[in-house]
This record gives sequence, structure tokens and C-alpha cells, in this order.
Amino acid sequence: MSSNLASFAPYMPPPDDPEYSAHSKLSSSKTPARARPWFPSQQSSQGVSYQNGGIPTFTDPQTGGFGNTPNEESESHNQWETRYGTRVDMMSAFAYLLGPLSAFLVLIFETQNDYVRFHGYQSALFTTPLIIFRALLSLLQFPQWLRKFVTVLIFASQLYLAFRAYIDASRNDLARFELPMIGPVASRWLADE
Repeated sequence: MSSNLASFAPYMPPPDDPEYSAHSKLSSSKTPARARPWFPSQQSSQGVSYQNGGIPTFTDPQTGGFGNTPNEESESHNQWETRYGTRVDMMSAFAYLLGPLSAFLVLIFETQNDYVRFHGYQSALFTTPLIIFRALLSLLQFPQWLRKFVTVLIFASQLYLAFRAYIDASRNDLARFELPMIGPVASRWLADE
């Protein structure tokens, strides 16, 4: 009795994959074959195709599109781009102007640019304790001249940090101005994202 089901041929490796031809030579010589990795390295001299392990994309069939290799992924990210197309220098300066409020707004709305996010973290870590300290001075009835002095000191430091963030973005090629103890913490938080 003949079967009407289709017969399937055994799997044949793609002809353009040099690993399979080397694998077949090794397996015929009774030596243990090297296991083929699930995602082989993309650095072959032939070019990348989906048949020899490349990731298929619709954007660029020759190279596999953006994100295929670490080099292409880093080239696709622009350090001057923000999520909504705003200027990097203005966003980083805004992170300091309203204290913790503007810092948290920047951290919520800007999710793409590391320079702006760093200044958002640094502003939040710097201004929040200062605002709390100023509120405690009012609650504990410290002298009026001391409260005014601390208020002016807070505003002056916020304006200076906003100015530094703006200047560093526009003139110093996004060089980060880090505060002594707060800047490394902000950098670490940014790296942990």
C-alpha cells in the first residue's frame, strides 16, 4: 500500500556556509565535531546572509540592518539626538532650573540621550537635599538672614550648574561637569540603566 504523504529529504546544509563543509569533514574523520553556536559571529569574509546564521531584516539585506553587530549598533546611536528632537544644551540646562521638579521631568520625558539624563540625575541628587535642608531651616525657626542666605546659595548653584551644562554641551563637545561626590553616583546610575 503506497502512502499519499509526501516524503521529506534529510536536512541539507546551505552551500554557502563554510562551517558546515568543515563540520562534515571533521565528522567523517571520527573526531568530535565542534558545536555550531546559535548566533555565530558576523565577521566572515563572505558577507552575512540569513542562510549562514545572519539575522534577517527588511532594512538592509546585505549587512543585516542596524543592531546586527555591536559596531553597527553604536554607529546608529547619535549622542546629539533627544527623544522629542529638542536641543541637548537646553534640556540639560533645564534639568537644573526648577530643582527637583525639572530634574524629574527631564528623567521622565527624555529616555534617549545620556548627556541629558546624566544632568537630570545630578540635578535631582544635588537639589533635592538642598531643598529639604532649606525647608528644615524654616520649620526649625532659624534666623531670617540664614534662610535667605541658603536660598540665594541654592539658586546661585542651580544657575551655575545650568550654565555649565549648557556651555559644556555647546562648546566642549558634551563634556560632563561632575560635582565631587554626586557626579560619580549620577554616572553610575546612568550606567546601570
